[in-house]
Amino acid sequence: MSERERDPVRLEVANGVGTIRLDRPKLNALDAAMQDGLLTLAAEVTARRDIRAVVIYGGEKVFAAGADIKEMAGWSYTDMVDRSVALQAAFTAVARIPKPTVAAITGYALGGGCELTLACDLRFAAADAKLGQPEILLGLIPGAGGTQRLSRLVGPSRAKDLIYTGRMVGADEALAIGLVDRVVAEGEDVYAAAVEWAAQFASGPAYALRAAKESIDRGLSADLDTGLEIERQQFAGLFATEDRGIGMRSFIESGPGKAAFEGR
Repeated sequence: MSERERDPVRLEVANGVGTIRLDRPKLNALDAAMQDGLLTLAAEVTARRDIRAVVIYGGEKVFAAGADIKEMAGWSYTDMVDRSVALQAAFTAVARIPKPTVAAITGYALGGGCELTLACDLRFAAADAKLGQPEILLGLIPGAGGTQRLSRLVGPSRAKDLIYTGRMVGADEALAIGLVDRVVAEGEDVYAAAVEWAAQFASGPAYALRAAKESIDRGLSADLDTGLEIERQQFAGLFATEDRGIGMRSFIESGPGKAAFEGR
């Protein structure tokens, strides 16, 4: 396992799973340096062939309690015009990692922390986790994708309720409304559950997984006919991969689920 020990955002890699670890005590407030770190690491995990799936994790006590309000408090309009571009670029880079991604949520995932979980494919939450978009309580709105990704995930009326009120929701309510995908029982390790989910893709067909993710994500922002064309092109393109041949031969010879993919 390799680590960048002193970075507030670092990458740890083991057995095909990359963990983007948030580590800025006490609450992982997402300052500009952490946002830039996310952008850099999203590019790295995208490029590295030894990383086949990604977990984003803030540690045992907290995922991320939001942006660094002290840092932002003194910024002018023009400061925020410039910074908001970089902020959205960092979260968009995470959303566009062409590999399965999952957020392992402990403690608070609020504001920018919640928005970071929304940039992942799935969200696993500890039983005592709290999620929300409290920006309205500061006279603001979410600025890192919350108004867009949250409404697409849970529907516009539920997103409006959360954003208008700024209230926090517990893990059970988050599961009920579709904000998280799994609640890990009290006393169990949400990070271990997230790694276990991610690890199943370490020997999977990398380009088929990439095509599936791109087809879903791009299709959601298009009309049905365009989405179907995106799917058709991705489906046909996979016939150029080695894994497609491996998978079909294995199915014919041994039945489903036994292919040893090479990620090519």
